[in-house]
Amino acid sequence: MNELDQALALIARGADEIIKKDDLEARLKLGRPLRIKAGFDPTAPDLHLGHTVLLNKMRQFQDLGHQVIFLIGDFTGMIGDPTGKNVTRKPLTREDVLANAETYAEQVYKVLDRDRTELRFNSEWFGKMGAADMIRLAAQHTVARMLERDDFAKRYKSEQPIAIHEFLYPLVQGYDSVALECDVELGGTDQKFNLLMGRALQEHHGQPPQIVLTMPLLEGLDGVNKMSKSLGNYIGINEPAIDIVTKTMKIGDELMWRWYELLSFEVSLDELATMKADIASGALNPRDAKLRLARELATRFHDAASAEQAIAGWHAVVRGEGDTSLLPMVDIVAPPEGFRLAALLTAAGVTPSNSEANRKLKERAVKIDGDVVEDAARVFTAGFEGVLQVGKRNFARIRLI
Repeated sequence: MNELDQALALIARGADEIIKKDDLEARLKLGRPLRIKAGFDPTAPDLHLGHTVLLNKMRQFQDLGHQVIFLIGDFTGMIGDPTGKNVTRKPLTREDVLANAETYAEQVYKVLDRDRTELRFNSEWFGKMGAADMIRLAAQHTVARMLERDDFAKRYKSEQPIAIHEFLYPLVQGYDSVALECDVELGGTDQKFNLLMGRALQEHHGQPPQIVLTMPLLEGLDGVNKMSKSLGNYIGINEPAIDIVTKTMKIGDELMWRWYELLSFEVSLDELATMKADIASGALNPRDAKLRLARELATRFHDAASAEQAIAGWHAVVRGEGDTSLLPMVDIVAPPEGFRLAALLTAAGVTPSNSEANRKLKERAVKIDGDVVEDAARVFTAGFEGVLQVGKRNFARIRLI
């Protein structure tokens, strides 16, 4: 492939839709750095792997020599994105938005090149707008068109309330592209309506309409639902390396391929096809393919040494190969009367509940320092240290204090 075809192939990797691909090719032929935007509302202080799907695509654009704009929606965050919501989202306070935005800015550079990232806040232009400006912006769209949006249509049909300010959200997000004169805007598939709004508003203001590139929503650890903190099926990019490794090793084999396509920088699509063929033929163990992904992710968000230590700890527990002291120690405050075993397993996070812990005890699936334990009445008090394990994949090295 020539250089342009290679760039288009990289940009298209994992993408759900590009609107319009011919426009993107024409824009790339201009020979200038394109302005690539993705907006993030600081609704929570921490980012997870699901957020990095867009960050990874932004990094690929950077590697191709383009200018990336990481837009923090400190203004839109106070409106509340109605996307996918069947109720009005509670707006954040200015204090919440600024606190979360600060942590976002610190975390994104684990993926993006700091020197090639333009960090912006949309309060820069919206903070200067008056009531008359917002009315003029609102006049550029109709209620009928807003109700074409799927989540608004469903709420209207089911007689769920829609607040007037929620109609402003797509307009405000779209105007960001006008203010920044974007060539390309990235977003999840659920953001398509908002991204297309940017194209319409740019045309209204005499700008070439941006190319819209949508990325799939990454499934979480359960392989079914979108990765979400509220569902507990996520990996936070600030989590310890051992947690990134152990959680990645829990995902299903089919989900692994999707994660590779959307999250990996090291494995090309051609190599991915070879890995799939090798696993199908028995030449490659799926576990080893998953370990490679876990190593890449732990290295990206920590460093190579931390990743190797985490993998060594995983091997020590799961395969009985190595020193379990490589696992990080987690301190747990013990009550005065101590923990019974089921409560200890739950407090350590290796079982979701005491009832599940008791079920695993009956199945002889619980180990302490590699030895099977069955005594549910055993009490653990301050001073206890050990590696708790439930099944092959759930474990923690703990100390009671």
